[in-house]
Amino acid sequence: MRRLALVGALVALVAAGCGSKGVVAPTPQTVVGTLPTAAPVAKGDPAAGKQVYASNGCAGCHTFKAAGSTGKVGPDLDKLAADAQKANQGPLDQYTAESIKNPGSYVVPGFPNGVMPTFSSLSDKQLADLVAFLTQKS
Repeated sequence: MRRLALVGALVALVAAGCGSKGVVAPTPQTVVGTLPTAAPVAKGDPAAGKQVYASNGCAGCHTFKAAGSTGKVGPDLDKLAADAQKANQGPLDQYTAESIKNPGSYVVPGFPNGVMPTFSSLSDKQLADLVAFLTQKS
């Protein structure tokens, strides 16, 4: 009998604490810290980037006046700034670096996904140089 009374009291206590004030969700009073941001792209050398562009076959797929290339398989890199703005994935240099390292992160409309290789063999310096070449003001 005691056990039944104890179980009944426990059930009553639990039931009393449930639902009397509605659903409660924890919300912070203050937010501490900042949101993570992408690492800034190192400043590269556009002249060295032109060599990276040429030696990695970029001209075979992309049009880019500064390189004298007229490829049609991939997006026109003369429109890189406009494509970056449409992608809304950060500043031009970050968008460009991410597009080289992870081409599927944003695919320009009208072009197929999975065609561009990741170029994971590029060193950080080569990547920075290529980004500097592609994003230089002409």
